[in-house]
Amino acid sequence: MKFLGNVLATLVGLFVFFMICFFGLLLIGALFSSGEEKVTVKNNSVIELDLSQIKYDYAGKTNFKDFDYFNTDHDGLSDVLKAIEYAKSDSKIKGISIINNVSDLGIAQTKALRDQLEDFKKSGKFVYSYSNAYSQKEYYLNSVANSIYINPIGELDFKGLSAEIMFYKDFEEKSGLKMEVIRHGKYKSAVEPFLENKMSDANREQTTQLLNSIWGSVITDIAKSRKISTARLNQIADGLLARTPEMAKAEGLVDKIAYEDVYHNDIRKVLQVSEDEDYNIVDIKDYAEDVATSNIDLSSNDVIAVIYAQGEIGSGEGDVNEIGEGSMRRSLQEARKNKNVKAIVLRINSPGGNALTSELIWREIELTKKVKPIVVSMGDYAASGGYYIACNANKIYAEANTITGSIGVFGILPNFTEAIKKIGINVEQVKTNPNASEYSPFKPLDDNYRGFAQEGVEKIYGVFVKRVADGRKLTTTQVDAIGQGRVWSGQDALKIGLVDKIGGMDEAIKEAAKLGKTSKYHTQDFPEYEKEFGDILSKFGLAQSKESIIKETVGEQNFEILKHIKQMTTQKGVQARMAYELKIK
Repeated sequence: MKFLGNVLATLVGLFVFFMICFFGLLLIGALFSSGEEKVTVKNNSVIELDLSQIKYDYAGKTNFKDFDYFNTDHDGLSDVLKAIEYAKSDSKIKGISIINNVSDLGIAQTKALRDQLEDFKKSGKFVYSYSNAYSQKEYYLNSVANSIYINPIGELDFKGLSAEIMFYKDFEEKSGLKMEVIRHGKYKSAVEPFLENKMSDANREQTTQLLNSIWGSVITDIAKSRKISTARLNQIADGLLARTPEMAKAEGLVDKIAYEDVYHNDIRKVLQVSEDEDYNIVDIKDYAEDVATSNIDLSSNDVIAVIYAQGEIGSGEGDVNEIGEGSMRRSLQEARKNKNVKAIVLRINSPGGNALTSELIWREIELTKKVKPIVVSMGDYAASGGYYIACNANKIYAEANTITGSIGVFGILPNFTEAIKKIGINVEQVKTNPNASEYSPFKPLDDNYRGFAQEGVEKIYGVFVKRVADGRKLTTTQVDAIGQGRVWSGQDALKIGLVDKIGGMDEAIKEAAKLGKTSKYHTQDFPEYEKEFGDILSKFGLAQSKESIIKETVGEQNFEILKHIKQMTTQKGVQARMAYELKIK
């Protein structure tokens, strides 16, 4: 037995030794990966705008505490925008090519990129676009190009915007799986699917106005680029008059019907490269990496801190796709205490989430604002909790098609009383005091507990309204009238005083510099996320996350449905969350 024990101990020791060696080599590779050869940008080059892996405004900085390893990614939309800005004056870059572009960017992000491309064209350099099939959102981006090409057997989607909402009330009654809802706000349609089997008049009203406002801003931009009136663009959408390449060209939405080889030959002609030669192409991610690491202007000590709040508002540390109080409060404190930071831009792209976390971030902003100015820049969403953390800034900028407002709160409690009865399960309770058991999903929601829960929701709604009223210099009555959970486009939010100006990040940064009384400065991005050992494994592909396994098994669309159901059934505490997720194509 002793012999076998020694053999086993030896095997375990060898296993541990090899694992330590393996991870040691991995870490060495990670630490020195920055020494890899950088992409060389050649003369007479064209940037290929591949956005397939660009999703977030901010790609993130991560400090892996266990190994004192710090990693910075440069594949966020903010890096792409900076790269295009730099390319205007880069003599090696002659133009930008967009080929069969597909992206996960939202409509306001697309607007920001489109504006940057419009500005790039002012340098006299070209932007060309080619696609086998243009989705509506991708056409919105590509319509900025000097020349738009489409495959002879391709198609163009141009039909206007729509939103679809699924209702569960009948399913709840049939299955016994019920959601108990406590809310404030007649427009708080995040919970309406659990209460009704059709859309309420209030929800239909706000959704119609929102879509019309966003569509109006989209076709205004297209009209300017393509020199087609908005009235005609609406007629084209109404009749689907651009559904074939020939129809799209006849209506002026595209310039040339051709195969991709013709497109490349036309670019060769502009570059004065012979048809049998390859022209120089640099991927936007590589170019952004090069710009970010070798073209930083540090000639001034003055800094504008740009703090990114993106994703749903949760708790804990947070990361690139979730806002947590840990990283947000730490970032605000660091910027506040740094004497070189003259002002802060808070970039918000969030539909909201946990009300308590929103309040904690609001408080940190309030403390910071007493020391230095804060300007908010809104992305695709800055709604509900996303608006909560914006409302006390010195100035608020939004895109015309930003979705904001949604000043309202709710609580949701899953109840399975009827469901377990159907399968023969009964639950009994024993307690020392009337409220000792709080809420059980296996017992009917009693009026006493509902009253306490409603009281909590009303209290948080009252605080939310007061925060907005104080921050925007409105009365609580005025805020309540435009609140009640109603969502607004950035353009409409401007009219009712929820935002100050329509504009993107550049305008917000300039305003921050003005308020911070500096004219020569550079920007510094936050947050720096703090992660543990387990995260580094998944980052380098050694451990597949639970999310990626499920997504691979059930597919992308089914995963999104499962994720939404999980979010609705596992939310803790009162929620300051936007009505619904609106994906525009």
